[in-house]
Amino acid sequence: MPAPVTALTEFQRLEAQGSWRETPESRLREVIVSVGAATLTMMDPKSDRPLSHWSLPAVTRINPGQLPAIYTPNGQAPDETVEIDDPLMIEGIERVQRAIAIHRAVPGRLRGVVTVLGAVAMLAALTFWLPDALIRHAARIAPPAQARTIGLAVLADLEHSAGAVCRRRSGQQVLDWIAPQLIGDQALVQVVPAPLNGARRLPGDLYVLGNDLLATTPGPEASAGHLIAARLAVEDKQATLDALRHAGLMNALRLMTLGTLSRDAMQGYGETLLSQSLPRPDLAALPPAFAERGLSTEPYARSIDPTGAAVLPLIEADPIRQGTTPARLLTDEQWLALQQICAG
Repeated sequence: MPAPVTALTEFQRLEAQGSWRETPESRLREVIVSVGAATLTMMDPKSDRPLSHWSLPAVTRINPGQLPAIYTPNGQAPDETVEIDDPLMIEGIERVQRAIAIHRAVPGRLRGVVTVLGAVAMLAALTFWLPDALIRHAARIAPPAQARTIGLAVLADLEHSAGAVCRRRSGQQVLDWIAPQLIGDQALVQVVPAPLNGARRLPGDLYVLGNDLLATTPGPEASAGHLIAARLAVEDKQATLDALRHAGLMNALRLMTLGTLSRDAMQGYGETLLSQSLPRPDLAALPPAFAERGLSTEPYARSIDPTGAAVLPLIEADPIRQGTTPARLLTDEQWLALQQICAG
Protein backbone atom coordinates (compact mmCIF):
# COMPACT_ATOMS: atom_id res chain seq x y z
CA MET A 1 0.00 0.00 0.00
CA PRO A 2 1.76 3.26 -1.13
CA ALA A 3 0.86 5.49 1.84
CA PRO A 4 2.53 3.46 4.68
CA VAL A 5 5.67 2.88 2.62
CA THR A 6 5.97 6.61 1.95
CA ALA A 7 5.48 7.40 5.62
CA LEU A 8 8.37 5.14 6.69
CA THR A 9 10.91 5.79 3.96
CA GLU A 10 13.72 6.48 6.44
CA PHE A 11 13.45 2.97 7.94
CA GLN A 12 14.72 -0.19 6.26
CA ARG A 13 12.77 -2.30 8.78
CA LEU A 14 10.93 -1.05 11.88
CA GLU A 15 10.71 -3.57 14.71
CA ALA A 16 10.16 -3.36 18.47
CA GLN A 17 9.23 -5.54 21.41
CA GLY A 18 5.62 -5.71 22.42
CA SER A 19 3.14 -7.64 24.54
CA TRP A 20 0.48 -9.43 22.54
CA ARG A 21 -2.81 -10.83 23.78
CA GLU A 22 -4.65 -13.08 21.36
CA THR A 23 -7.98 -12.89 23.24
CA PRO A 24 -9.19 -10.98 26.30
CA GLU A 25 -8.81 -14.21 28.32
CA SER A 26 -5.28 -14.98 27.04
CA ARG A 27 -2.16 -14.04 28.98
CA LEU A 28 0.17 -11.40 27.58
CA ARG A 29 2.90 -12.85 25.40
CA GLU A 30 6.18 -11.19 24.49
CA VAL A 31 6.44 -10.68 20.71
CA ILE A 32 8.44 -8.81 18.12
CA VAL A 33 6.22 -6.24 16.40
CA SER A 34 7.23 -5.49 12.80
CA VAL A 35 5.81 -2.81 10.49
CA GLY A 36 5.75 -3.91 6.85
CA ALA A 37 4.45 -2.31 3.66
CA ALA A 38 0.82 -3.08 4.44
CA THR A 39 0.75 -5.12 7.67
CA LEU A 40 1.65 -5.06 11.33
CA THR A 41 3.10 -8.47 12.19
CA MET A 42 3.51 -10.11 15.62
CA MET A 43 6.28 -12.75 15.66
CA ASP A 44 7.57 -15.24 18.21
CA PRO A 45 10.97 -13.82 19.36
CA LYS A 46 12.48 -17.30 19.68
CA SER A 47 11.45 -18.81 16.34
CA ASP A 48 10.60 -15.72 14.26
CA ARG A 49 7.36 -17.51 13.44
CA PRO A 50 4.52 -15.08 12.62
CA LEU A 51 1.75 -15.26 15.21
CA SER A 52 -0.63 -12.66 13.77
CA HIS A 53 -0.92 -10.28 10.82
CA TRP A 54 -2.91 -7.07 11.02
CA SER A 55 -3.91 -4.87 8.11
CA LEU A 56 -2.34 -1.46 8.68
CA PRO A 57 -5.35 0.53 7.38
CA ALA A 58 -7.51 -1.12 10.08
CA VAL A 59 -5.08 -0.78 13.02
CA THR A 60 -6.54 1.40 15.78
CA ARG A 61 -4.97 2.76 18.98
CA ILE A 62 -7.49 2.35 21.77
CA ASN A 63 -5.69 4.46 24.45
CA PRO A 64 -4.45 7.65 22.77
CA GLY A 65 -1.92 9.61 24.89
CA GLN A 66 -1.24 6.75 27.30
CA LEU A 67 1.68 4.34 27.67
CA PRO A 68 2.12 1.63 26.82
CA ALA A 69 0.20 2.27 23.60
CA ILE A 70 -2.42 -0.40 23.00
CA TYR A 71 -3.40 -1.29 19.46
CA THR A 72 -6.09 -3.55 18.05
CA PRO A 73 -6.73 -4.75 14.51
CA ASN A 74 -10.39 -3.76 14.81
CA GLY A 75 -11.43 -0.79 16.88
CA GLN A 76 -15.06 -1.92 16.97
CA ALA A 77 -14.26 -5.27 18.59
CA PRO A 78 -10.80 -5.04 20.32
CA ASP A 79 -10.47 -8.73 21.21
CA GLU A 80 -6.87 -9.03 20.03
CA THR A 81 -4.42 -6.39 21.29
CA VAL A 82 -0.74 -5.54 21.39
CA GLU A 83 0.98 -3.21 23.87
CA ILE A 84 4.01 -1.21 22.73
CA ASP A 85 6.14 1.20 24.76
CA ASP A 86 8.91 1.82 22.21
CA PRO A 87 8.64 5.53 21.23
CA LEU A 88 10.13 4.96 17.77
CA MET A 89 7.65 2.19 16.98
CA ILE A 90 4.75 4.25 18.34
CA GLU A 91 5.83 7.24 16.26
CA GLY A 92 6.21 5.01 13.20
CA ILE A 93 2.71 3.58 13.59
CA GLU A 94 1.26 7.05 14.22
CA ARG A 95 2.97 8.33 11.11
CA VAL A 96 1.49 5.47 9.14
CA GLN A 97 -1.95 6.32 10.57
CA ARG A 98 -1.60 9.95 9.45
CA ALA A 99 -0.43 8.88 6.01
CA ILE A 100 -3.41 6.55 5.67
CA ALA A 101 -5.79 9.33 6.74
CA ILE A 102 -4.34 11.67 4.10
CA HIS A 103 -4.42 8.88 1.51
CA ARG A 104 -8.10 8.35 2.23
CA ALA A 105 -8.93 12.06 2.28
CA VAL A 106 -7.41 12.81 -1.11
CA PRO A 107 -9.71 10.42 -3.04
CA GLY A 108 -12.60 11.82 -1.02
CA ARG A 109 -11.71 15.34 -2.08
CA LEU A 110 -11.19 14.10 -5.61
CA ARG A 111 -14.63 12.56 -5.58
CA GLY A 112 -15.98 15.87 -4.34
CA VAL A 113 -14.24 17.75 -7.14
CA VAL A 114 -15.48 15.22 -9.68
CA THR A 115 -18.99 15.54 -8.27
CA VAL A 116 -18.86 19.33 -8.51
CA LEU A 117 -17.48 19.18 -12.04
CA GLY A 118 -20.18 16.68 -12.96
CA ALA A 119 -22.85 18.98 -11.55
CA VAL A 120 -21.39 21.94 -13.48
CA ALA A 121 -21.31 19.88 -16.67
CA MET A 122 -24.91 18.80 -16.11
CA LEU A 123 -25.96 22.40 -15.45
CA ALA A 124 -24.18 23.51 -18.62
CA ALA A 125 -25.90 20.75 -20.56
CA LEU A 126 -29.27 21.80 -19.16
CA THR A 127 -28.49 25.44 -19.94
CA PHE A 128 -27.33 24.94 -23.52
CA TRP A 129 -28.93 21.65 -24.59
CA LEU A 130 -32.29 21.56 -22.85
CA PRO A 131 -33.76 24.80 -24.29
CA ASP A 132 -33.04 23.75 -27.86
CA ALA A 133 -34.27 20.22 -27.12
CA LEU A 134 -37.57 21.64 -25.87
CA ILE A 135 -37.87 23.91 -28.90
CA ARG A 136 -37.18 20.96 -31.24
CA HIS A 137 -39.80 18.95 -29.36
CA ALA A 138 -42.34 21.76 -29.71
CA ALA A 139 -41.69 21.95 -33.45
CA ARG A 140 -41.94 18.18 -33.83
CA ILE A 141 -45.29 17.82 -32.06
CA ALA A 142 -46.93 20.99 -33.39
CA PRO A 143 -50.13 19.95 -35.24
CA PRO A 144 -50.86 21.51 -38.65
CA ALA A 145 -53.13 24.19 -37.17
CA GLN A 146 -50.40 25.37 -34.77
CA ALA A 147 -47.80 25.30 -37.53
CA ARG A 148 -50.11 27.44 -39.70
CA THR A 149 -50.51 29.88 -36.78
CA ILE A 150 -46.72 30.18 -36.62
CA GLY A 151 -46.52 30.66 -40.39
CA LEU A 152 -49.13 33.41 -40.34
CA ALA A 153 -47.22 35.15 -37.53
CA VAL A 154 -44.06 35.00 -39.64
CA LEU A 155 -45.94 36.33 -42.67
CA ALA A 156 -47.37 39.20 -40.61
CA ASP A 157 -43.86 40.22 -39.61
CA LEU A 158 -42.53 39.76 -43.14
CA GLU A 159 -45.17 42.23 -44.38
CA HIS A 160 -43.29 45.00 -42.55
CA SER A 161 -40.42 44.55 -45.03
CA ALA A 162 -42.09 43.09 -48.13
CA GLY A 163 -45.36 44.99 -48.08
CA ALA A 164 -48.88 43.91 -47.20
CA VAL A 165 -50.13 40.68 -48.73
CA CYS A 166 -51.88 41.27 -52.06
CA ARG A 167 -55.55 40.38 -51.56
CA ARG A 168 -57.32 40.97 -54.86
CA ARG A 169 -60.00 38.31 -54.70
CA SER A 170 -59.86 37.08 -58.28
CA GLY A 171 -56.11 36.52 -58.11
CA GLN A 172 -56.26 34.74 -54.75
CA GLN A 173 -58.98 32.45 -56.08
CA VAL A 174 -56.60 31.35 -58.84
CA LEU A 175 -53.87 30.62 -56.27
CA ASP A 176 -56.28 28.68 -54.07
CA TRP A 177 -57.29 26.59 -57.07
CA ILE A 178 -53.79 25.83 -58.40
CA ALA A 179 -51.91 25.36 -55.08
CA PRO A 180 -53.34 21.89 -54.26
CA GLN A 181 -52.33 20.66 -57.72
CA LEU A 182 -48.77 21.95 -57.37
CA ILE A 183 -47.73 21.66 -53.75
CA GLY A 184 -50.38 19.92 -51.63
CA ASP A 185 -53.99 19.90 -50.51
CA GLN A 186 -53.40 22.08 -47.44
CA ALA A 187 -51.01 24.55 -49.07
CA LEU A 188 -51.77 28.26 -48.94
CA VAL A 189 -49.96 30.65 -51.27
CA GLN A 190 -49.77 34.38 -50.62
CA VAL A 191 -48.23 37.11 -52.76
CA VAL A 192 -46.38 40.18 -51.49
CA PRO A 193 -45.50 43.27 -53.57
CA ALA A 194 -41.75 43.18 -52.92
CA PRO A 195 -39.45 41.06 -55.10
CA LEU A 196 -38.41 37.81 -53.41
CA ASN A 197 -36.54 36.27 -56.34
CA GLY A 198 -38.70 33.19 -55.93
CA ALA A 199 -40.91 31.64 -53.28
CA ARG A 200 -40.34 30.91 -49.61
CA ARG A 201 -41.90 28.19 -47.51
CA LEU A 202 -43.18 29.27 -44.10
CA PRO A 203 -44.45 27.00 -41.31
CA GLY A 204 -47.85 25.38 -41.76
CA ASP A 205 -47.49 24.67 -45.49
CA LEU A 206 -47.69 28.41 -46.15
CA TYR A 207 -45.86 29.84 -49.17
CA VAL A 208 -45.08 33.43 -49.99
CA LEU A 209 -44.38 34.53 -53.56
CA GLY A 210 -42.97 37.83 -54.77
CA ASN A 211 -45.06 39.80 -57.26
CA ASP A 212 -41.93 40.28 -59.39
CA LEU A 213 -42.27 36.74 -60.74
CA LEU A 214 -45.85 37.33 -61.81
CA ALA A 215 -45.04 40.66 -63.42
CA THR A 216 -41.89 39.71 -65.34
CA THR A 217 -42.54 36.21 -66.68
CA PRO A 218 -44.65 35.37 -69.76
CA GLY A 219 -46.61 32.60 -68.09
CA PRO A 220 -47.30 30.85 -64.78
CA GLU A 221 -44.70 28.10 -65.29
CA ALA A 222 -41.84 29.96 -63.58
CA SER A 223 -43.94 30.83 -60.52
CA ALA A 224 -45.21 27.26 -60.36
CA GLY A 225 -41.62 26.01 -60.53
CA HIS A 226 -40.55 28.25 -57.66
CA LEU A 227 -43.39 26.97 -55.48
CA ILE A 228 -42.40 23.36 -56.18
CA ALA A 229 -38.75 24.20 -55.46
CA ALA A 230 -39.69 25.90 -52.18
CA ARG A 231 -41.56 22.77 -51.10
CA LEU A 232 -38.59 20.55 -51.90
CA ALA A 233 -36.00 22.91 -50.39
CA VAL A 234 -37.37 23.02 -46.83
CA GLU A 235 -39.41 20.51 -44.82
CA ASP A 236 -42.38 22.00 -42.98
CA LYS A 237 -41.03 20.77 -39.62
CA GLN A 238 -37.73 22.48 -40.35
CA ALA A 239 -39.47 25.75 -41.21
CA THR A 240 -41.42 25.48 -37.95
CA LEU A 241 -38.26 24.74 -35.98
CA ASP A 242 -36.39 27.71 -37.47
CA ALA A 243 -39.26 30.02 -36.57
CA LEU A 244 -39.56 28.69 -33.01
CA ARG A 245 -35.83 29.08 -32.47
CA HIS A 246 -36.29 32.74 -33.29
CA ALA A 247 -39.30 32.96 -30.96
CA GLY A 248 -37.33 31.41 -28.09
CA LEU A 249 -37.88 28.91 -25.31
CA MET A 250 -40.71 30.69 -23.49
CA ASN A 251 -42.78 30.93 -26.67
CA ALA A 252 -42.10 27.27 -27.43
CA LEU A 253 -43.33 26.34 -23.94
CA ARG A 254 -46.33 28.61 -24.37
CA LEU A 255 -47.14 26.93 -27.67
CA MET A 256 -46.98 23.47 -26.07
CA THR A 257 -49.09 24.43 -23.06
CA LEU A 258 -51.51 27.09 -24.36
CA GLY A 259 -51.36 26.51 -28.11
CA THR A 260 -50.60 30.19 -28.81
CA LEU A 261 -47.63 32.51 -29.31
CA SER A 262 -47.05 35.91 -27.76
CA ARG A 263 -47.91 38.85 -30.00
CA ASP A 264 -44.26 39.78 -30.61
CA ALA A 265 -42.92 36.21 -30.88
CA MET A 266 -41.88 36.61 -34.54
CA GLN A 267 -40.83 40.23 -34.37
CA GLY A 268 -37.88 40.76 -36.70
CA TYR A 269 -37.99 37.25 -38.14
CA GLY A 270 -39.44 38.33 -41.48
CA GLU A 271 -36.56 40.74 -42.04
CA THR A 272 -34.13 38.00 -41.02
CA LEU A 273 -35.62 35.65 -43.62
CA LEU A 274 -35.38 38.24 -46.37
CA SER A 275 -31.72 38.86 -45.53
CA GLN A 276 -30.91 35.18 -46.08
CA SER A 277 -30.30 33.53 -49.42
CA LEU A 278 -33.31 31.79 -50.86
CA PRO A 279 -33.09 28.06 -50.07
CA ARG A 280 -32.67 25.96 -53.20
CA PRO A 281 -33.32 22.23 -53.45
CA ASP A 282 -31.00 19.66 -54.96
CA LEU A 283 -31.23 20.28 -58.71
CA ALA A 284 -31.44 16.54 -59.36
CA ALA A 285 -34.75 16.39 -57.48
CA LEU A 286 -36.44 19.00 -59.64
CA PRO A 287 -36.92 17.31 -63.07
CA PRO A 288 -38.84 14.31 -61.64
CA ALA A 289 -41.07 16.64 -59.60
CA PHE A 290 -41.73 18.83 -62.64
CA ALA A 291 -42.37 15.82 -64.84
CA GLU A 292 -44.98 14.53 -62.39
CA ARG A 293 -46.93 17.76 -62.90
CA GLY A 294 -46.29 18.05 -66.63
CA LEU A 295 -44.10 21.14 -66.23
CA SER A 296 -41.02 22.28 -68.11
CA THR A 297 -37.98 23.11 -65.98
CA GLU A 298 -36.74 25.72 -68.45
CA PRO A 299 -38.98 28.67 -67.40
CA TYR A 300 -37.97 28.10 -63.78
CA ALA A 301 -34.30 27.81 -64.71
CA ARG A 302 -34.38 30.94 -66.90
CA SER A 303 -36.01 32.94 -64.09
CA ILE A 304 -32.92 32.17 -61.98
CA ASP A 305 -30.37 32.79 -64.72
CA PRO A 306 -31.68 34.19 -68.02
CA THR A 307 -28.48 33.11 -69.80
CA GLY A 308 -29.01 29.52 -68.71
CA ALA A 309 -25.31 29.04 -67.99
CA ALA A 310 -25.68 28.42 -64.23
CA VAL A 311 -28.71 26.18 -64.65
CA LEU A 312 -27.79 24.26 -67.78
CA PRO A 313 -28.36 20.81 -66.18
CA LEU A 314 -31.96 21.82 -65.44
CA ILE A 315 -32.53 22.95 -69.00
CA GLU A 316 -30.99 19.82 -70.45
CA ALA A 317 -33.08 17.62 -68.13
CA ASP A 318 -36.31 19.38 -69.07
CA PRO A 319 -39.08 16.72 -68.86
CA ILE A 320 -40.89 18.23 -71.82
CA ARG A 321 -37.76 17.72 -73.96
CA GLN A 322 -37.73 14.13 -72.74
CA GLY A 323 -41.24 13.55 -74.04
CA THR A 324 -43.49 14.42 -71.07
CA THR A 325 -46.83 15.80 -72.17
CA PRO A 326 -47.04 19.45 -71.05
CA ALA A 327 -49.89 20.42 -68.77
CA ARG A 328 -51.76 23.66 -69.17
CA LEU A 329 -51.67 25.26 -65.73
CA LEU A 330 -53.97 28.23 -66.21
CA THR A 331 -56.23 29.74 -68.82
CA ASP A 332 -55.33 33.16 -70.18
CA GLU A 333 -58.05 34.69 -68.01
CA GLN A 334 -56.74 32.97 -64.88
CA TRP A 335 -53.16 34.05 -65.58
CA LEU A 336 -54.27 37.64 -66.13
CA ALA A 337 -56.21 37.61 -62.85
CA LEU A 338 -53.17 36.24 -61.04
CA GLN A 339 -50.89 38.88 -62.54
CA GLN A 340 -53.26 41.58 -61.25
CA ILE A 341 -53.45 40.22 -57.68
CA CYS A 342 -51.57 43.25 -56.35
CA ALA A 343 -53.47 45.78 -58.46
CA GLY A 344 -55.67 47.25 -55.76
